[in-house]
Amino acid sequence: MRAENAYAPFHSEVDWNAIDWRAVNRNVRRLQARIVKATQEGRWGKVKALQRLLTHSYSGRGMAVRRVTENRGKNTPGVDGEIWDTAAKKAAAVQNLRQRGYQPQPRRRTYIPKNRDPKKLRPLGIPTMKDRAMEALYLLALDPVAETTADLNSYGFRKERSAADAIQQCFIVLSKRKVSPVWILEGDIRACFDRISHEWLLANIPIEKAIMRKWLKAGYIEKSAFHPTEEGTPQGGVISPTLMNKVLDGLEQELRDKFSRKNSNQPASGVNFVRYADDFIVTARSRDVLENRIRPFVEQFMNKRGLELSAEKTCITHIEDGFDFLGQNIRKYNGKLLIKPAQKNVQAFLIQIRRIIKENKTVTAGDLINRLNPIIRGWANYHQHVCSSQAYRRVDAAIFNALWRWAKRRHPNKGARWVKQRYFKSVGNRHWVFSGEAANKDGEPITLRLTSASHTPIRRQTKIRAKANPYDPAREMYFEDRLKRKMTARLKGNQQPLNLWKAQDGLCPRCGQAITLETGWHIHHVIWKSKGGGNTMSNLVMLHPTCHWQIHGRSLSAVEPRPDEGVLERLEPDEVKASRPVLRGGGGSNSASLPGP
Repeated sequence: MRAENAYAPFHSEVDWNAIDWRAVNRNVRRLQARIVKATQEGRWGKVKALQRLLTHSYSGRGMAVRRVTENRGKNTPGVDGEIWDTAAKKAAAVQNLRQRGYQPQPRRRTYIPKNRDPKKLRPLGIPTMKDRAMEALYLLALDPVAETTADLNSYGFRKERSAADAIQQCFIVLSKRKVSPVWILEGDIRACFDRISHEWLLANIPIEKAIMRKWLKAGYIEKSAFHPTEEGTPQGGVISPTLMNKVLDGLEQELRDKFSRKNSNQPASGVNFVRYADDFIVTARSRDVLENRIRPFVEQFMNKRGLELSAEKTCITHIEDGFDFLGQNIRKYNGKLLIKPAQKNVQAFLIQIRRIIKENKTVTAGDLINRLNPIIRGWANYHQHVCSSQAYRRVDAAIFNALWRWAKRRHPNKGARWVKQRYFKSVGNRHWVFSGEAANKDGEPITLRLTSASHTPIRRQTKIRAKANPYDPAREMYFEDRLKRKMTARLKGNQQPLNLWKAQDGLCPRCGQAITLETGWHIHHVIWKSKGGGNTMSNLVMLHPTCHWQIHGRSLSAVEPRPDEGVLERLEPDEVKASRPVLRGGGGSNSASLPGP
């Protein structure tokens, strides 16, 4: 499919491996940018027309199917038991994803442990693949509106925003010694997703009402029995987090309008608002203002949307007593604000580590390291933006003790010296490093080392600008700079992907879109290894997983090696510029170029 066929009719035959993703992304991005502009100008009729154009386009359908077949839930079926795991199924999905005659199926009810209390279960509603794709299609049209109208300090389930940004905003608001507010309302919404008013959603969400009504009333299947849904938007859907954000958006502005200082003669109220998904805090200078004015105001706001605050978990706290928010403890010590990993979060992490060690008594040390390293690395990376050094050392000590007991249990007749020599090695200046043997993807033996949380560098988070919109072309350079710094920091020490990423200007040479931590990547041999290609930099390119599969699916063995002249030398300048969602600019040296489909 070439650019001129990006809006192909429904009856056109689709070849998944021949889709021109560069043209697809360009068309979707162009429409989303127009939706942002129309939203900023308040032209809601224009917004509706552009949304309809996007949701009925071939490019939109292709992007929607690609999203649901690449995310972590791609192998989780709905009530029909189907997954789209082949190119033929994906092509058929693009062909059949249409609004006429569409009727969503009930969701498959399942349960997962809650993060805060693993003993309690959180209900999930798993849609079918077709329903997920339809939700992803309409999310393409809704998300630009949601980003344009969102609260400035809302950080959950939004592109380019993270929990680290929310924590940094807390630091900005609370860190000043004499002028910062000292009282905090910790807000907790009772069963937020499950109680949202259907009537409010249908009246206020700028999306096709007939489609949304079908989603909301689809019901769910549990133990082979059908249950209707009269309220709430089930967790597990692609569009549900954005709907939840839209429900809660507006609270920050209403608090600002009602409680901010109207003139310089009035004392500053210190009212600030920070929200991540359905967790939020509100600050003020006095407890009385929070208890008697702000809390009733927030409850009234929630009641209009069918929601209510949890009486047990919603509380008011002084900053010197501290409070937990998003896994961090925020507290002032003698007037100085320190943010550390919350004790409950550390204990939950260690419980998980000990459970994995206990459940794998008979596996090899290499296999155990493979299970532990992603969890340790993920937890340490999450907390690397706060004062985590002491917590890291404490965690490392606890993990070492658990592994020592694991090793001693495996060899009850051996002495401590023998166990130490078998499992704990010296690596440079590090001693007692838990090590084991495993096989790499080529079947060759390699030595694995346990990741140490203490070796995770502390990096202060640069908070995203409150008004930054990733769909707004005017913010393109800003997000380009943030992505470069983020990727450089995360890939530091992993030189091959970092050098490839920089050489390609951060772009996938197949589709022209940004390669990020969220999209993931594959390293592709331009001349395949089976045909004599080597691991030299000139024979390697970094691709999106789908783009990599597309090349191999079409057996493109004659892909030319990476040229020395420039990254995207065969692309037209206008095509490159239009296709880039985050990065832009000319190519660098030693850059990658692949032929189009």
